[in-house]
Amino acid sequence: MLANMACSLIEHKRINTTVAKAKALKQFIEPLITKSKAENNQSLEKGTHNRRIVFRNLRDKYAVSELFSTVAEKVGDRPGGYTRIIKLGNRLGDNADMAMIELVDFNEIYNAGKPKKKKSTRRGRSSKKAEATAAPAAESVEEVEVAEAPKAEKETKTEKPKAEAPKKEKTKDAEETKTDDSKE
Repeated sequence: MLANMACSLIEHKRINTTVAKAKALKQFIEPLITKSKAENNQSLEKGTHNRRIVFRNLRDKYAVSELFSTVAEKVGDRPGGYTRIIKLGNRLGDNADMAMIELVDFNEIYNAGKPKKKKSTRRGRSSKKAEATAAPAAESVEEVEVAEAPKAEKETKTEKPKAEAPKKEKTKDAEETKTDDSKE
């Protein structure tokens, strides 16, 4: 069943199924997609070996060729997490939790507004390099603050005062109410 669902996912790029089947399919297909990536198939022997392993699990020539050509090109720079599960609600007949599982890089609508992220490493930097760069950076920040202070003073001096609005004259009624209030 997982092999057929994986072939359908590779062919259609998204399928609707129950949440439990989607989670099982995610665990089944992600290692296969990792084997199809170009960095794992640089030599002919490794490429052939990975194709045979994937074919053993999928048992569909078209799905294997699609996986190693178009899918592998799109996910080449992604370090993992090739699929996305979106919960849809409950099915009418038996009230089962439904979900849509899709290949992340093939959803153009969801990825259109997001820019490509720069690839970064997750390992820490050495402390000697960090200390050496931190000390000169702190000095340069102080210099920048001192340089910006005179600019702020110049800006305030160059501003022209705005013309004041003419004051309205008091009316006789307003003066009378003031005098009545003060008498009480």
